[in-house]
Amino acid sequence: MVTDRRRGWQAQVVSRGYTLQANAPLRAMNTFGVDVTAAWLLTVHEPGAIAAALADPAIVGMPLMCIGDGSNLLLVSDFEGVALRQAYDGVRVLAADGGSALIRADAGHGWDALVDWSLGRGLAGLENLALIPGLAGAAPIQNIGAYGTEVDEFVETVETWDRVSGRPVRLSRAECGFTYRDSRFKHELDRWIVTAIELRLPRERQLRLDYPGVREELASLDVVQPGPGDVAEAVRRIRRRKIPDPAAIGNAGSFFKNPVVPRQVAEALVASNAGLPTYPADTPERRKLSAAWMIEACGWRGHRDVDAGVSSRHALVLVNHGDATGMQILSLAQRVAASVHARFSVRLVPEPRIVGAEFLQG
Repeated sequence: MVTDRRRGWQAQVVSRGYTLQANAPLRAMNTFGVDVTAAWLLTVHEPGAIAAALADPAIVGMPLMCIGDGSNLLLVSDFEGVALRQAYDGVRVLAADGGSALIRADAGHGWDALVDWSLGRGLAGLENLALIPGLAGAAPIQNIGAYGTEVDEFVETVETWDRVSGRPVRLSRAECGFTYRDSRFKHELDRWIVTAIELRLPRERQLRLDYPGVREELASLDVVQPGPGDVAEAVRRIRRRKIPDPAAIGNAGSFFKNPVVPRQVAEALVASNAGLPTYPADTPERRKLSAAWMIEACGWRGHRDVDAGVSSRHALVLVNHGDATGMQILSLAQRVAASVHARFSVRLVPEPRIVGAEFLQG
């Protein structure tokens, strides 16, 4: 099929298990609401169709970007390649015993829906990760985490399509290279397509309630002896207050990671900046700093440059008030990071994948 993108034609190829659309608008497919297009949008409806879809003559050899639910992307320009969406969303129990269950979720299954599905079957573990936007397939890529829990604690296997070998590959937790908001997949974006995840979830687990705000929220709900479902509800209430709804105002949630620094650096910063929160990190010798606190201390909360801004509800959230371009949001992010570095000598690293430009710091 011939497509002339300069004239705005949109060609569509429908084949067994997948659909291809040319000159595809992506504004509704990224939670920032940035108005860009992709040369091709590839929607795979069946996991077994990935090989045939990637071998379609219309797109062979083109750059590929997995967009999932678009909740962890900043698109700075039109994408002259293939945007991939996985529309299959099955979930099931693979094995169970008295203490735990192994569950499998397709990449296209909504993450928050998976949290509810697991809680509804008497499984614990994901309650602190409630209301994180996006799909299950993105969870191991970002190693999503919130309120003292990260998904890698429960990952047993990640099913992938390996673009190098051209075959499905199952990766164990150890092979995924998980660290704080990071994984092997983020460093090999052109190789792996996550097709499903397998999580080992316990039936009973000591609840994690010590993250700031969680116990207070449970108290406001008059919950004295909370269960996992109560914790999930508390986390959802906190997140709804702090994080703007992308359906109402474009955003990708937390834009920056909380910096992890040597303990001595953290202690020195706290000594000179009363009130700066710190949290446990991966080792006792390191501490995690609050990026939101430092951004707010630099005066950015509620700042607005035309339609690009910093949320007035949470300084860690960059927002699109309407028609901001990806470059305007990126420029604002770089200035925020530069001011934090100038004041605290700490570098901020973006959480979302930035497509079409590099994140630069002064």
